Amino acid sequence: MKLELDTDSNTLRVHEGDKVQTVPLYSTKGFEILSDAWVKVGWNQKHPYTFTWWGRPMIQNPEDVLRIQEVLFALKPDYVVETGVAHGGSLIFYASLFEAVNHGKVIGVDIEIRPHNRKAIEAHPMAKRITLIEGSSTAPEVVAQVKKLIPEGSKVLVILDSNHTKAHVAGELQAYHDLVSPGSYIVATDGVMSLVHDVPRGTPSWILDNPTEAAREFAEQNPNFIVEQPKWLFNESDLSENITHWPGAWLKRVK
Repeated sequence: MKLELDTDSNTLRVHEGDKVQTVPLYSTKGFEILSDAWVKVGWNQKHPYTFTWWGRPMIQNPEDVLRIQEVLFALKPDYVVETGVAHGGSLIFYASLFEAVNHGKVIGVDIEIRPHNRKAIEAHPMAKRITLIEGSSTAPEVVAQVKKLIPEGSKVLVILDSNHTKAHVAGELQAYHDLVSPGSYIVATDGVMSLVHDVPRGTPSWILDNPTEAAREFAEQNPNFIVEQPKWLFNESDLSENITHWPGAWLKRVK
C-alpha cells in the first residue's frame, strides 16, 4: 500500500494495487488510515517501550491503557488476573486503580519473573494488592494455584499478555475462561502482530499466528463468549474504533 498525504488539498490518496482511493484528510476515514500507519511505525520503533506507571516500565500502547481503565471503572472487578509480568508496570497500574477505590487484587503469572523485577514489584507501595506466581501460565498446577486464590463468586477480569503465539493463547483461553464473570472479559492482547507482520521488526507468520486468531476461534467454539470492543464511556466525536495493539482482543462473557 502507498499513501499520499496532501496538506494543500487536504486529501489522502491510498494506492492498493491498481486501485486508488481518495479520502478527505480531515475525516474519520482519513484518521483511521493514518492511525493504522502510525500504529505500525510506532510498534516498529518501540514507542510503547518509553512509558512507566508509578516508576515501573509499562510496555503498552497508551490508548489501550486508558481503555482498560474505563473497563475496570465500569466493571469494578474483585480480581484482575494477568499472564505476563515483565517489569510489572501493568500490575502496578491495575493495583493503583484498585487502591484508589480501596478494593480489588491483582494476580500476575509469568514463566520467569526475573529477580530484579520481582524485587522492585515486591518493594513497591502497590505490592500489598499484588500476588506473583512463577510458572507457565498454561501448566495445570499454575492454573490451579491462580484459581485457589480467587473466592467463589468473585468478579474477575483476565488479561493474557505472555507468549503471544496462537497456540499458547488458545491454551490460556481454555485454562482461564471459566474464571471470567458474566459481563466481564478475557482479553487476548497484542493481536497487533497481524498488522505489523510486514514491518522490519515483524515476522511474516504473524499474519495468522497471533492472539486475535485465537480469540476469534475461541468465540466461534464457545457461545458463552463474544468478541466485542467495550463501549467507550465518553465520545463527542465521530470516531468508533480504538487505536490499539489489541484488535479483536476483548472476549466478553455474555452468559
